Amino acid sequence: VQLQASGGGLVQSGGSLRLSCAASKGTFSNYGMGWFRQAPGKDREFVAVIHRSDGSTMHADSVEGRFTISRDNAKNTVYLQMNSLKPEDTAVYYCGADLYGFNTAPRYYEHWGQGTQVTVSS
Repeated sequence: VQLQASGGGLVQSGGSLRLSCAASKGTFSNYGMGWFRQAPGKDREFVAVIHRSDGSTMHADSVEGRFTISRDNAKNTVYLQMNSLKPEDTAVYYCGADLYGFNTAPRYYEHWGQGTQVTVSS
Protein backbone atom coordinates (compact mmCIF):
# COMPACT_ATOMS: atom_id res chain seq x y z
CA VAL A 1 0.00 0.00 0.00
CA GLN A 2 1.18 3.53 -0.75
CA LEU A 3 0.31 6.41 1.53
CA GLN A 4 0.03 10.14 0.85
CA ALA A 5 -0.37 12.48 3.81
CA SER A 6 -1.66 16.02 3.56
CA GLY A 7 -3.24 18.80 5.58
CA GLY A 8 -0.36 20.13 7.61
CA GLY A 9 0.43 23.80 7.98
CA LEU A 10 1.06 26.71 10.30
CA VAL A 11 -1.56 27.43 12.94
CA GLN A 12 -1.76 29.50 16.09
CA SER A 13 -1.97 27.94 19.50
CA GLY A 14 -5.53 26.84 20.19
CA GLY A 15 -6.28 26.35 16.52
CA SER A 16 -7.27 23.26 14.57
CA LEU A 17 -6.04 21.24 11.62
CA ARG A 18 -7.26 18.11 9.91
CA LEU A 19 -4.71 15.73 8.46
CA SER A 20 -5.59 13.22 5.77
CA CYS A 21 -3.76 10.13 4.58
CA ALA A 22 -4.90 8.55 1.32
CA ALA A 23 -3.96 4.96 0.54
CA SER A 24 -3.55 3.32 -2.82
CA LYS A 25 -2.34 0.04 -4.33
CA GLY A 26 -3.50 -2.22 -1.58
CA THR A 27 -6.47 -3.44 0.41
CA PHE A 28 -6.91 -0.56 2.82
CA SER A 29 -9.34 -2.41 5.07
CA ASN A 30 -6.66 -4.99 5.92
CA TYR A 31 -4.55 -2.37 7.68
CA GLY A 32 -4.64 -0.82 11.06
CA MET A 33 -3.77 2.82 10.48
CA GLY A 34 -1.70 4.98 12.76
CA TRP A 35 -0.52 8.53 13.08
CA PHE A 36 2.89 9.28 14.51
CA ARG A 37 4.92 12.44 14.84
CA GLN A 38 8.57 13.34 14.99
CA ALA A 39 10.01 16.59 16.26
CA PRO A 40 13.59 17.62 15.45
CA GLY A 41 16.08 15.60 17.44
CA LYS A 42 13.44 13.28 18.85
CA ASP A 43 12.25 9.77 18.12
CA ARG A 44 9.07 9.10 16.20
CA GLU A 45 6.24 8.92 18.71
CA PHE A 46 2.79 7.39 18.67
CA VAL A 47 -0.18 9.72 18.32
CA ALA A 48 -3.21 7.56 17.46
CA VAL A 49 -4.26 4.29 15.85
CA ILE A 50 -7.51 2.97 14.45
CA HIS A 51 -8.50 -0.65 13.89
CA ARG A 52 -8.86 -1.86 10.32
CA SER A 53 -12.57 -2.68 10.62
CA ASP A 54 -14.27 -2.32 14.01
CA GLY A 55 -13.54 1.36 14.59
CA SER A 56 -11.58 0.86 17.79
CA THR A 57 -9.10 3.64 18.49
CA MET A 58 -6.29 4.52 20.86
CA HIS A 59 -4.79 7.94 21.42
CA ALA A 60 -1.62 8.97 23.19
CA ASP A 61 -2.19 10.56 26.58
CA SER A 62 -0.64 13.79 25.31
CA VAL A 63 -3.38 14.23 22.69
CA GLU A 64 -6.35 12.52 24.36
CA GLY A 65 -9.40 14.75 24.23
CA ARG A 66 -7.83 17.06 21.63
CA PHE A 67 -7.07 14.78 18.65
CA THR A 68 -9.37 12.25 17.01
CA ILE A 69 -8.43 9.58 14.51
CA SER A 70 -11.03 8.29 12.05
CA ARG A 71 -11.14 6.42 8.77
CA ASP A 72 -13.34 5.99 5.75
CA ASN A 73 -12.67 2.61 4.17
CA ALA A 74 -14.80 3.49 1.15
CA LYS A 75 -12.41 6.39 0.43
CA ASN A 76 -9.24 4.56 1.52
CA THR A 77 -8.44 7.47 3.80
CA VAL A 78 -7.56 7.97 7.44
CA TYR A 79 -7.91 11.32 9.18
CA LEU A 80 -6.52 13.04 12.23
CA GLN A 81 -8.62 15.91 13.55
CA MET A 82 -6.43 18.07 15.76
CA ASN A 83 -8.06 20.66 18.01
CA SER A 84 -6.70 22.91 20.75
CA LEU A 85 -3.26 22.70 19.24
CA LYS A 86 -0.25 23.56 21.38
CA PRO A 87 3.29 24.59 20.41
CA GLU A 88 4.51 21.22 21.67
CA ASP A 89 2.44 19.55 18.95
CA THR A 90 4.84 20.96 16.38
CA ALA A 91 6.34 18.07 14.42
CA VAL A 92 6.29 16.20 11.15
CA TYR A 93 3.26 13.94 11.19
CA TYR A 94 3.40 10.54 9.51
CA CYS A 95 0.67 8.06 8.74
CA GLY A 96 1.50 4.38 8.82
CA ALA A 97 -0.15 1.13 7.76
CA ASP A 98 0.07 -2.01 9.92
CA LEU A 99 -1.14 -5.17 8.18
CA TYR A 100 -3.83 -6.81 10.33
CA GLY A 101 -2.40 -4.97 13.34
CA PHE A 102 -3.48 -2.46 15.95
CA ASN A 103 -0.19 -1.32 17.41
CA THR A 104 1.32 1.78 18.96
CA ALA A 105 4.97 1.04 18.19
CA PRO A 106 6.40 2.25 14.87
CA ARG A 107 8.33 -0.98 14.27
CA TYR A 108 5.09 -2.85 13.46
CA TYR A 109 4.21 -0.56 10.56
CA GLU A 110 5.23 -1.79 7.13
CA HIS A 111 4.30 1.29 5.12
CA TRP A 112 4.68 5.01 5.75
CA GLY A 113 3.54 8.20 4.13
CA GLN A 114 5.97 11.00 3.37
CA GLY A 115 5.04 13.15 6.36
CA THR A 116 3.35 16.51 6.65
CA GLN A 117 4.67 19.41 8.72
CA VAL A 118 2.53 20.85 11.51
CA THR A 119 3.78 24.02 13.14
CA VAL A 120 1.93 25.61 16.06
CA SER A 121 2.93 29.13 16.99
CA SER A 122 2.50 30.52 20.49
